[in-house]
Amino acid sequence: MQSIEGHLPSQSPLHAILAPSGIAVVGASSDPTKRGYKAMVGLIKGGYGGAIYPVNPKATSILGVNTFASISDVPGTPALALICTPAATVPDLIAECGRLGIKGAVVLASGFGETGEAGAALEARMMANARAHGVRIIGPNTSGLFNLHHRVNLLALDNLKTGDIGIVSQSGNMLLSLALEAQHNGQVGFSTYIGPGNQADIGFNDYLRYLGEDEHTRVATLYVEGFRDGRKFLEVAREVAAMKPVVVYKSGATEQGQKAASSHTGALAGSYQMTVDLLRQVGVSVVQYSDEILPVAEGLSRLQKAAGKRVAVIADGGGQATIAADRLAEAGLSLATLSGHTQARLEALLLPQASSVNPVDVAGSSDAQPSLLAQCMAVVAEDDNVDSIFLVGMFGGYSLRFDESLLEDEMRGADAMLALAHATSKPLVIYSLYAPVKPPPLRCLHEAGLPVYASIEHAVRVLVALGERGDYLARHASQQSAAPTPPSASGSALLANARAEGRDLLEFEAKALLAEHAIRVPDERLVTHLQALSEVAADFADRPLAMKVVSRDILHKSDAGGVKLNLVGDAALRDAYLTIVANAREYAPNAMIDGVLVTPMADKGVEVIVGMLRDPVFGPVLMFGLGGVFVEVLDDVAFRALPISRADAESMVNQIKAQKMLEGVRGAQAVSKPALVELLMQVSQLVDAYPSIRELDLNPVIAYPDHHPSGYAIVDARIIVERDQ
Repeated sequence: MQSIEGHLPSQSPLHAILAPSGIAVVGASSDPTKRGYKAMVGLIKGGYGGAIYPVNPKATSILGVNTFASISDVPGTPALALICTPAATVPDLIAECGRLGIKGAVVLASGFGETGEAGAALEARMMANARAHGVRIIGPNTSGLFNLHHRVNLLALDNLKTGDIGIVSQSGNMLLSLALEAQHNGQVGFSTYIGPGNQADIGFNDYLRYLGEDEHTRVATLYVEGFRDGRKFLEVAREVAAMKPVVVYKSGATEQGQKAASSHTGALAGSYQMTVDLLRQVGVSVVQYSDEILPVAEGLSRLQKAAGKRVAVIADGGGQATIAADRLAEAGLSLATLSGHTQARLEALLLPQASSVNPVDVAGSSDAQPSLLAQCMAVVAEDDNVDSIFLVGMFGGYSLRFDESLLEDEMRGADAMLALAHATSKPLVIYSLYAPVKPPPLRCLHEAGLPVYASIEHAVRVLVALGERGDYLARHASQQSAAPTPPSASGSALLANARAEGRDLLEFEAKALLAEHAIRVPDERLVTHLQALSEVAADFADRPLAMKVVSRDILHKSDAGGVKLNLVGDAALRDAYLTIVANAREYAPNAMIDGVLVTPMADKGVEVIVGMLRDPVFGPVLMFGLGGVFVEVLDDVAFRALPISRADAESMVNQIKAQKMLEGVRGAQAVSKPALVELLMQVSQLVDAYPSIRELDLNPVIAYPDHHPSGYAIVDARIIVERDQ
C-alpha cells in the first residue's frame, strides 16, 4: 500500500469556515422536523468543542443551550453561521452576520437563482450584502456540511465514520447514498462534506482547493451537475491531482452543449464526452456510474496508483478469470505477459492442471491451502511486466465453502497479502464472491487498509483509475505546453478586417492565416472571373482539380452544390465554374459570391478533423477525430483544453476508438501520427495567438503515411470570428 503524494500549502480561506471556532445556528428550533433542530443535535451529539449560539427570538434555550434573540445579541464572534430561515430573510441576515464579524454563512434555503427572476434578484441582493460585509456564502439551496475531524456535523447524520475521503456533492441524496454505502462497507470514512448548492459565491474550484490543502483528506470526491467556472476548475484540478487523487461523477451534459453551433466542432463540443476528456486531461478520475464513486475513491485512497495498465489476474475459477479478462480488455487495460521465469515459479507451486499463463487459473490448487493464492501474488509481483495484481474468486470463503479447518490457513494468507501490500509498490486489488458475507480473512484485509470488492466490475474500475493516475503523474512531471507564438501583422489584419465587416474568414483567408504559422496548406488559386481559368489550368499542369465556391454567406458548400471534383481541362473547369455559380445563386439568391477556389485534388488517405471552440464553461477547447461529412454521425472524437502539451496531443490521436483507420486497414498504410501531433500543437499555438478566433474547423484533413512528402493535406478550413458586442 502506498503513501499519498502530499497536499497543497494552505491558501484557501475556507479552513476557518469549515473548521469554525464557534457556530451561530440562525433559526435554531425545538421542533425535531426542522433543520435548525437537527443541526443542534448534530453538533451536540457529535461532540463539537466550539461555542454554539442558537438564534431564536421565541425561545430561551434549545437542547439545554441558551438562545439569543438575534445575531447581533450573540457574544463574541463565531466563525460560521448556519442560516435555517426562509429565503426572504437571508439578505438582511447576511448583513447582520457581517456586522458581527462572522466570515462564513451556510444558507440552506431554496428560492433563489434556481427559481427564476425573482429568486435571482434575491440572490443578487444576498451576494451584494455578503461582499459589502466580507461574508463568504456556502449555498444557497445547500444540503449543508460536515467536518468530522473537527466534529462539525450540521446534517446530524448518524454512524458516520471519520476518515480521509472528502466529498462535495450537488445532490444531498447522493451524499446520503454514499454515507449508507460506507456504513455497509464498514471501513470507508469521511473527512469533509460540502453541498455547494447554487454556488452563488463559493464554487467547485474553491472547494477542491480546500480539499487539496486539507491534511485530513486523502481523496477529493465530487458529484457535479454543472460547473460555474469550468476553466478555473481545470486549473485547480491539475494542481490538486498532482498531490492527491480527485474523483468526479459528472451527471448529464452541460447546458451549453445544447445550443446550435455553426461548425462541426461547435456541434460536438459541450457534450458529456468533452467534459470527461477535459477532466481526465488534468488528472481527474471520472466514474461513469454512481455506484462506482465510493469503490474508486476507496481504492485510490488505499492504493494510490499503478505504474501502468498491465494487470496480472490470479483466479481460483476459470469462469471468473474469463470474466475478469473480458472486463479488463473492455476497460482498455491489458493482461500482463508473464515472463518465463515467473511461469516456472508458478508451475512449481500449482497442480499440473493449473494454467501459469495470464490469467493464472490455480485450478483447485488452493482448495486445501488457500494461502497459496498469496504465494502466487508474491511471485507475479516480482515480474517487471506486471503493474498491478488482481485476485479473483472465493478467497475468504474457503472455510465456509469447504471446511472450517481452512480458516487458519486463510488467515495466514490474509497476513501474507498484507505483508506483500506493504512490501510492493504494485497495487493488489481483490475481488471475492464472499465479500458481502465479510468472513474473518476479508475483514482482516479490509480493516488493515486493503480493500476487497464484491463486484468484478467495480474492481476493474479501480484498476483503471490506478492506471490512469500513474499515467497522469508520469506525464505531469514532464509535460510542457507549447511555447506561445506571437500573432503576425498580416494575420491580425485578416481577422480585424473580417470583424470590421461582421463576417468570418473566407476559406482562402483561413488557409493564409494557417500558412502564416507554418501549417502546411495546399497550393490553390482564387478565381474571380471565367477568363482566369485557363491560366489556372496551366499553373497546375493538367492535374485533376477541385473547385469550391467562395462566399461569406454559404457555410456548407456541398449543400449548396458549390463543390466540383476531379476536373481536367479547360472545358471541365469552365462548366464547373458556371454550374457552381448558378447553384450558389439558386441556393442563396442574396449571397455575396467572391469567386471560386481551385486546387489540385488531394491524394487519398484517412480523413480526420481538427477543430477548436471557445466553450462558455471551459474556454478554448481543441478537438481531434475522424473527419469528413460523417464526423457528427461517427462522433469518434477527443477533446483537450488549450493550450495543450505534446503528451496531450499524442493522447488525443491515440484516444480515437477507430485506431485501425489510423494504423492501416485492408492493406492501407498507417498514417503519420507524428505529423498529426505536430498539426495539433501548431493549431494550439495559433489559437493562443489570436483570441478573436471563436471557432476553427479543419475538415477534412487527409492524413498520409510517414513517407508522404506532406504528411497531411488540409482540404477545407473554416475560421469563425468573434463578433464585436
